[in-house]
Amino acid sequence: MSVKAYIAGAVHNGSMVQRGVALLVSEGRVVDVAGPGQLPEGCELVETGAAMLAPGYVDLQVNGGGGVMLNDGPTPERVAAIARAHAACGTTSILPTLITAAPEAVTAAIAAVETAIPGVLGLHLEGPHLDPARAGAHSPALIRAMEEADLEALEAAGKALSCLKVTLAPASVSRAQVERLAPAGVLVSLGHSDCSFDVAVAYAGAGARCVTHLFNAMSQLGSREPGLVGAALANWRLNAGIICDGIHVHPETLRRAKAAKVGPGRLFLVSDAMAVAGSDRDAFTLDGREILRRDGRLTLADGTLAGADLVMAQAVRNAVALMGLSAEEAIAMATAIPASVAGAKAGWLGEGAPADFIALDDGLNLQRVWQAGSEL
Repeated sequence: MSVKAYIAGAVHNGSMVQRGVALLVSEGRVVDVAGPGQLPEGCELVETGAAMLAPGYVDLQVNGGGGVMLNDGPTPERVAAIARAHAACGTTSILPTLITAAPEAVTAAIAAVETAIPGVLGLHLEGPHLDPARAGAHSPALIRAMEEADLEALEAAGKALSCLKVTLAPASVSRAQVERLAPAGVLVSLGHSDCSFDVAVAYAGAGARCVTHLFNAMSQLGSREPGLVGAALANWRLNAGIICDGIHVHPETLRRAKAAKVGPGRLFLVSDAMAVAGSDRDAFTLDGREILRRDGRLTLADGTLAGADLVMAQAVRNAVALMGLSAEEAIAMATAIPASVAGAKAGWLGEGAPADFIALDDGLNLQRVWQAGSEL
C-alpha cells in the first residue's frame, strides 16, 4: 500500500487542531494523523506549504453554483456541475438544495441524486411544504400542504438516499407526518415557519432534528413568545444551520446565538449559495424572477434576500471575524458538525475517512483542495 504523508503547520481533524503531525493518505482514504515517529517506512512526504490542513468543507444548503441552479431543472449533470463549482472553493461535500418547486421537479431532484456523484451527500428539499406567511424568496404559489402521496414519496426517498433533508413548516405538515418521516431516515428540518415555541418543541419531540437558516424566515425570539428561534436555541434535540455573511444575521446576534445554544444539538455553518457561487455572474432567475447580485447581497427586485452570495470558505473566515470564534471552532462548524447532522462520513480526518481535505494559510484563505486523495 502506497502512503503519502502530507505536511503542514497543523492538521484540523474536524474537531480539534493537532500540531507536529502529518496527514497520511492512501487510495483515496485517510490512513491516520501521525507524529514524526509514527510515519510508515517508505511513505512519500508531501510538503504542502500550508499553515493548516483541514477536512473539505461540508455544506448542507447549496441551491446552486458555477452559474446554475438546481431549480433550473434537476439532472445528474447539473448536480455534478454545482458540486464541482463548490469543490473548487473548498467545499468537497454538499447537499444540493431544491427550493420550493412543483411535484415533478421534486421527483426529478430525487432521481438526479440517486446515482453516486462525487461530493454529493444526498438532497435537501427546502419546501414546498412551508408556511406562506414566511415564504421569503420562495414562490407562494408553489407552497402547499403535504399530502399522503408526498409523504409516501419522501419515505421511499429517505430510505433510498444516503441523506434526505427536508425543510418543512408545521403550517403545512402535521406532527403525525413528521413521526413517519423521521423513522424513514429523513432529516426533518423546521424552517420558513411562523410556528410558536411550543409547536416547534412538539415537532422536535416528533422527530425534527434541525432548523433551517436560523433567524431567517421564521418566528423570532420575543418577550412572551420565544418562537422557532427560541426553540432552536433552547431545545437540545435541534441543530441549526446559520448563514454567517454579516447580512442575513447581525454579528451580535450570531454571537448571542452561539452563547445561548443548548446541546447536544449544535449550530453549524451553511452558505445558502445560489447560482453565482464560483462564478462572476451578477444576476440569474428563480421561478421566472430575476435575482440581482449587488454589494455582497442577492435580492429580488423588491429587496427581499434570496439566498446568499457566500461559499463556506468565506463563511469560516466570517465566523472568526464576526462571531469571535477560534479557527478551530469555526472549521468544526463547517466540517464535522454538519457532517454529523447529515449522518455523513465526510467532514473529518481520521482512519478510514474520505481523503477530502484542504490547505489553508494563516488567514484561513484557501490554497489547495484534494478530493478522494486527488488534488483538484
